[in-house]
Amino acid sequence: MLISATLSKPTALVEEKLGKSYEKIKIKIENSSSGTGYFAEMFTKTQVFHQHFKEADLEQFLAENVDITFKNCVKRTDSEEITLLTNKKGEVKEVSRIAYRGTDAGARGKGQACNKLIFEKGNGIAGSNGECLIPGVKLVPGNVAGGSGKNYILREGVAVPFLVLLGVMTPDGKVIKAKYDKFRQINRFLEFINDILPEVLQLKKKAGEDDQAPVRVADFGCGKSYLTFAVHYFLTEVKKIPCQIEGLDLKEDVIKYCNDMAGKLGLEGLIFHTGNISDYSGKDAPDIVITLHACDTATDFALEYAVEKGAKAILSVPCCQHQINQQLQKNKAAKTDSKNNSTDSSAAISEEFLTLLKWGIIREKFSSLVTDAIRGQWLESKGYKVQMLEFIDMEHTPKNILIRAVRNGRVSENQTPELLKKLGVAPELYK
Repeated sequence: MLISATLSKPTALVEEKLGKSYEKIKIKIENSSSGTGYFAEMFTKTQVFHQHFKEADLEQFLAENVDITFKNCVKRTDSEEITLLTNKKGEVKEVSRIAYRGTDAGARGKGQACNKLIFEKGNGIAGSNGECLIPGVKLVPGNVAGGSGKNYILREGVAVPFLVLLGVMTPDGKVIKAKYDKFRQINRFLEFINDILPEVLQLKKKAGEDDQAPVRVADFGCGKSYLTFAVHYFLTEVKKIPCQIEGLDLKEDVIKYCNDMAGKLGLEGLIFHTGNISDYSGKDAPDIVITLHACDTATDFALEYAVEKGAKAILSVPCCQHQINQQLQKNKAAKTDSKNNSTDSSAAISEEFLTLLKWGIIREKFSSLVTDAIRGQWLESKGYKVQMLEFIDMEHTPKNILIRAVRNGRVSENQTPELLKKLGVAPELYK
């Protein structure tokens, strides 16, 4: 049975055959009430589209696109990995290898697959007796022992159920090479959670909550929720702390996918909703608010919500800071018109900033830094201790600044209004 397929290296026929200029398509197996199906992520340069396939439909889709709209295809079954490569002459080369998915050395020696497909044994990873339903995988609470490699919170060598189901790990705990950046990102984020957790628990205690009160987490713009599942696993399995986590995203199909995943894993206290951050109103005030790459002003709405609800900690990785960039571009144009004796003399931007606005790429970077600096200053003025930290190395993503804020009740003087006046901008938090 097919577990996953990845199509890459598009040909000139992609847009004609599929309607969009897809650069890569990733397909994974999924279970639903109607039986086994497949979930596809279809990537263009700037967007990701989603599509669900029935098993027969997927076979037809692959037949119509492998070696036609895409030169390369990697297919994984429960027993082997098959790579199809098309050269410049149109000739297709097939390379296959046995998939060793368990820890049975005897099976390896005989060239046999050690595991069956995860989904063959019901909806969850663990059975009613608490034993893992994936042959060859031992569930180790906390995942802090064994394995090799760097000193991560989640280590290689011991399988983590949600990482196995999300395709980051094999059932024997080996991180899939193509997913290693994601594995590293998840661990880095858990380090930030681990750092703020003692302060969050202390603040809950000061508020009169007992030790068994769940840590409440809101994840805005959760997407496919790798980090949401990671935080739930970290709190419940590693730290043995009860939690209630809610993920929010605009895409209905993504939210359905996440809820289905939570159901398969049998996770309690984890739920996902479709909704907009700007008008979200949760039932319970969160202890921790997470925003990872919430686009443009969505980050501001999330920060405002967190402060309004008295969140004890905030972890935010902003993205696409368009608002101030657009305002600065408009102000620069107005200033130039004013210098050229135009009737428009409304530009408020000060002369000392014009050099930073001369080139678009510099203005974009300047706008991003200004936006996040303003956010940090605003949080400090609301009684939070703020740090600006590197999320992951720049080589993996340009959006790598993480705003970490923990409530301390000490309100600092806010110098931002003067800066906004000189720049002639009005960011969302100050409207």
